[in-house]
Amino acid sequence: MSTPTTTTDLEQLTGTYDIDPAHSSLEFAAKHAMVTTVRGRFSDFTGVIHIDGRNPENSSAEVHVKLASIDSRSEQRDEHLRSADFFDVEKYPEMTFKSTRAGAGKRENEWKLWGDLTIKDVTKEIELDLEYTGSAVDPWGGSRVGFEGHATLNRKDWGLVWNVALEAGGLLVSEKVKLNLDIAAVKRAE
Repeated sequence: MSTPTTTTDLEQLTGTYDIDPAHSSLEFAAKHAMVTTVRGRFSDFTGVIHIDGRNPENSSAEVHVKLASIDSRSEQRDEHLRSADFFDVEKYPEMTFKSTRAGAGKRENEWKLWGDLTIKDVTKEIELDLEYTGSAVDPWGGSRVGFEGHATLNRKDWGLVWNVALEAGGLLVSEKVKLNLDIAAVKRAE
């Protein structure tokens, strides 16, 4: 086995990468009853990233998420999230993200990625803030790259409107949802 190596030269990163779901995470967080944060994740997703190191604005990503794979650490809540009140996974089994443009962030190793997020046949543009976390050649000769990212969205924009008013005021489930990504991807052989 070889020793992992790293690079920060973006031109060396140019290529097409497959997201490694075993070493990646797609998580969300939303307020519950206005006092606590419920966190969850999707465990079944695939994606392809194209990095253009010479012209980073030509980089792109496409991700497909199986909504039935939602896990918020409560089977009762997960079943409710899979129901027609929320994702309606029987009718809409998948959520997709397809980038429309990319650009540099405010600091070195930061990128912005804009794209169309589709949930329940509703497509809206979101903005992802990404941080390049490194690259390496793994012990098996695979070229890997890593990114962390986040975005905040309003779930009502995608028709996820179910809620319950609280007796003391406010709503049971916040409209604001935070997305957090930790992505590892492996470069395709040329």
